[in-house]
Amino acid sequence: MSAIGKLLKGQWVQRGLASANCRSMSSRGGSSGGLRVLVDMDGVLADFEGGFLKKFQARYPNEPCISLEDRRGFWVSAQYGQLRSDLCEKAISIWESKNFFIELEPLPGAVEAVKEMSQLKNTDVFICTSPIKKFTYCPYEKYAWVEKHFGCDFLEQMILTRDKTIVSADLLIDDRPDITGAETRPSWEHILFTSCHNKHLTPNQPIRRLHSWADDWRAILDSKR
Repeated sequence: MSAIGKLLKGQWVQRGLASANCRSMSSRGGSSGGLRVLVDMDGVLADFEGGFLKKFQARYPNEPCISLEDRRGFWVSAQYGQLRSDLCEKAISIWESKNFFIELEPLPGAVEAVKEMSQLKNTDVFICTSPIKKFTYCPYEKYAWVEKHFGCDFLEQMILTRDKTIVSADLLIDDRPDITGAETRPSWEHILFTSCHNKHLTPNQPIRRLHSWADDWRAILDSKR
């Protein structure tokens, strides 16, 4: 059995217990007392936007598409739906398809930065990602992507959840500008990772940005210690 298979065998039974334990952890790295950092996957580690555009053009070569320079708004499907209503479902069909997530390329410097981050003293790093609702391929492929690029040991550092506000941490690095959920005041500070869809955005509330993995992410971590 592969490393992913061994992990997933008991994953769904343990998921409820893991969720319940989120609230019981302190906001400073649980019992270790260190810094806990959550790193989003799609758009932060994996090139979701580039991967989507490439596969959309390949599947629908005669349909209009939106260049990365013209992307606006977090929801790709919503912007495509503004071009023509039926393009919304066609866009969704891309990331619901087999091999979409596993074949995404890492963003420049992402894997190296997170590996280095995970080796820092008193620092716990977790990949915190939201699976799509059509779960036929997505959850497995997210685990497979992490195993491929980070190694099997990093599978223990993955959190799959539709609500990131209930996960306790010091920092959440995420490209989504508006992250809401059950907790109106999450324990983490949201660091907005710059992406093609949010680079023109001025958030309603002051929020720090990480423009790329070449940016000084170490200074952001140090500011929370």
